[in-house]
Amino acid sequence: QVQLVESGGRLVQAGASLRLSCVASGLPFGSRAMGWFRQAPGKERDVVARISWSGASTWYADSVKGRFTISRHNAKNTVYLQMNSLKPEDTAVYYCRLDGSTRYYWGQGTQVTVSS
Repeated sequence: QVQLVESGGRLVQAGASLRLSCVASGLPFGSRAMGWFRQAPGKERDVVARISWSGASTWYADSVKGRFTISRHNAKNTVYLQMNSLKPEDTAVYYCRLDGSTRYYWGQGTQVTVSS
């Protein structure tokens, strides 16, 4: 059974930093691409950042480029999202996703709230 568990979200002020973590189990983690997505109230879930299985390749949405960094530690089955210079518009539920061979796997999400 594949399980993804996110953590690290909380209420912060604008300009603060947070690091989100996502721990995966039940699937060979080191051979799978991973991603972070977010969904604000009343909006669709959008991709924030993605990382290849090795960590050598990353991609970011324009809205977070230069502020967020995705990384992974395959020995710990964990993917991270370092978020700096947070803005109120970053407020959302953040989800991690693992790209399986036949489907995507999602975590339950962690709430990030940025106050102005």
